[in-house]
Amino acid sequence: MLSGAALSGVLLLAGTGVLLLPVQAAEAATSSKAGTKTSKTSSKTTATRTAKPAPRSPRKVAARAAAREVAVVVPPKPSFGQMYGLHDTEDPLDLKSSVALVLDQDTNEVLFSKNPQAVLPIASITKLMTALLVVEAKQDLDEKITITDDDKDTEKFTSSRLAVGTTLTRGELLHLALMSSENRAAHALGRNYPGGLETFVAAMNTKAQLLGMGDTHYVEPTGLSSRNQSSARDLAVLVKTAHQFPLIRELSTSPEYTVALGRRQVRFGTTNGLVRKSDWDIGLQKTGFINEAGQCLVMQAQMAGRKLIMVFLDSAGKYSRIGDAERVRKWLLGTTSPIGGPASALTAATAATAVPTPTAAVALTPAVK
Repeated sequence: MLSGAALSGVLLLAGTGVLLLPVQAAEAATSSKAGTKTSKTSSKTTATRTAKPAPRSPRKVAARAAAREVAVVVPPKPSFGQMYGLHDTEDPLDLKSSVALVLDQDTNEVLFSKNPQAVLPIASITKLMTALLVVEAKQDLDEKITITDDDKDTEKFTSSRLAVGTTLTRGELLHLALMSSENRAAHALGRNYPGGLETFVAAMNTKAQLLGMGDTHYVEPTGLSSRNQSSARDLAVLVKTAHQFPLIRELSTSPEYTVALGRRQVRFGTTNGLVRKSDWDIGLQKTGFINEAGQCLVMQAQMAGRKLIMVFLDSAGKYSRIGDAERVRKWLLGTTSPIGGPASALTAATAATAVPTPTAAVALTPAVK
């Protein structure tokens, strides 16, 4: 005779359709022989019967199968340059940047140009203007500034190694903003400007106007917003101006820097590996990236005895902005270089293929909320 059934738990494996139902354990017992006075030890065995899975809904089975077979691929968000078709512009160096400009810092002679008047998001190139205002205002670089919740990225929700509550000097924050493109550092610098963040952003736009940067507009000090926009021609002016300040030159080209974050010594590195290369003589640099802007890079560098300013915007690919800089350098130091002798055929071809974006087209920039 069977004893009372022992029920096991129900286990459902999500997404697999496998369902284990309650099972019944039956106990088999030995009976003692009739008429005997001596009782013997009973031996018991347990037999387990597994129930078959309950039938599943054909509709659910089909839906799960389709979900496994069909991979949902979300294409990357195109940059503004891609939306405008700027990457269709051909150039003799086959650059991956849709916008490029190389000019002599002293004479303003344009050596190479590709869509130099296109107005695009500039990402963290913004931090050059942030640094310029802080340095020009001669704010105390030793003053302690604490990172607050206000410095968190509410635009792209990026992370930061500078936790809320971190206290550093203004000079340290400036160093991290220029070298490592630290967003919270740049935001804290703007927030602690006389008059606060709103006054700081207004000062950024005023400075741009005073420099003749008519294509430039800022809404915040980090570059996380795609509404921070400029052209290659304007950014060349910014680089030339910022290069006049030794502190900006020093901090932007620093390969690494260690700061005390609480009890830890934390090392930060440069976002531009070219500053570590001995075959480059870089006097100032700044990188930038958000999806809307693509990979961006501006530099001041010396080649063949001349000081040059380079601007690369909306480059496609993680390392493409560095590759474009190397292509330009190889050309400038090569046999067809325009800085080593008479203008070459390549220079003429560059001028012929450079098609600046019309002002009317720039006005069609989609609004970013």
